[in-house]
Amino acid sequence: MESVQAIKQRFEIIGNDPKLNRAIEKAIQVAPTDISVLVTGESGVGKESIPKIIHSLSHRKHGKYIAVNCGAIPEGTIDSELFGHEKGSFTGATGARDGYFEVADGGTIFLDEVGELPLTTQVRLLRVLENGEFIKVGSSQVQKTNVRIVAATNVNMFDAIEKGKFREDLYYRLSTVDINLPPLRERKDDIHLLFRKFAADFSQKYKMPPIKLDDNAVDLLLKYRWSGNIRQLRNIAEQISVLETNRNISYQTLYAYLPQEGSNLPAVIKDKKAESDFSNEREILYKVLFDMKSDLNDLKKLTLELMQNGSSKVQEANKNLIQKIYGQKEDTEIDFEEPRMGVIPTQNNSQQEEFEDEDDDQNYLFAEAVEEEETLRLDAKEIELIKKALDRNKGKRKAAADELGISERTLYRKIKQFDL
Repeated sequence: MESVQAIKQRFEIIGNDPKLNRAIEKAIQVAPTDISVLVTGESGVGKESIPKIIHSLSHRKHGKYIAVNCGAIPEGTIDSELFGHEKGSFTGATGARDGYFEVADGGTIFLDEVGELPLTTQVRLLRVLENGEFIKVGSSQVQKTNVRIVAATNVNMFDAIEKGKFREDLYYRLSTVDINLPPLRERKDDIHLLFRKFAADFSQKYKMPPIKLDDNAVDLLLKYRWSGNIRQLRNIAEQISVLETNRNISYQTLYAYLPQEGSNLPAVIKDKKAESDFSNEREILYKVLFDMKSDLNDLKKLTLELMQNGSSKVQEANKNLIQKIYGQKEDTEIDFEEPRMGVIPTQNNSQQEEFEDEDDDQNYLFAEAVEEEETLRLDAKEIELIKKALDRNKGKRKAAADELGISERTLYRKIKQFDL
């Protein structure tokens, strides 16, 4: 069995980080078996090296090694690419075609970005892992294949399973052994080593003197987040090697090449806005509606009590409720006339005079205590709130959506749903 150091030299892997060494050790240990392996880690950490190590140290090393980027193949053709198809099985299928699982029989298939596979393809892949069987597109004949599958992904598989984007049974079949590669920011001692290696490579490639970092530039290099990992580091080294005439790189020069947006932030939270989906927005809307309903019920009860008795206790409760509803301060005085039976008191004389002018025969404003059946249809409340928000914001959907506490996309969907 080859040592970790020998494997690094053979596959040009740079670094001495303990987590990196452990990942290589696991690859060496599982290589002689046919066990399925899942390589995980962020984009740009070098996951493609692990399946090459596994294949080269296995008994399949003389067989074919095929690397497939699952995220780069359109959903409509990926089944044909992996499993093949028969002539006439779909438009444009002018002849039969062998898929990767048939071509790589006896070898190894590396499924990169396996988390991007469609659910229908995941079912087919699960059958290959369980029985070594597959069926070509447009065929009814079951075929056998003997391949070693190594998969890789930068997707959080447990989140994908929870959201229904990846089958849980397939995950456990693929990840019999899980090999995780650490991000570059966790390999501080390897960053400058990798940069110097890239600088030497580009010096030879472009026939120019190698670039060198001063102490301050090295310090910046180590403190930078490197969200793109080794791929980003290599890209920065190549840019500086080509563009800078002064081969001694200072802090300011290196800083100019490093993207600053989000570089000092904690780990990136993916698609947080996407997670604020319609169900969460609907829950917020329901809460607002139920709060409004509760306030209206309290107001109705208070009105009925005022109509039945004019106690000072009820007046005080009414005063507090009105202050709550209209946002008045505690020191604001509100006049309450002694209510008469069946009469709603008014807050000032001017309002009462307006009613008296309209009808000389009426001296009081009477209200019938009619208990109306409340509508509990949420769609009616939603329509009412949406109309009010659009009217208040003069038809501007973005402003109306902000006021309602929902996304503009959700508001647009509601407008189409209710034909507003």
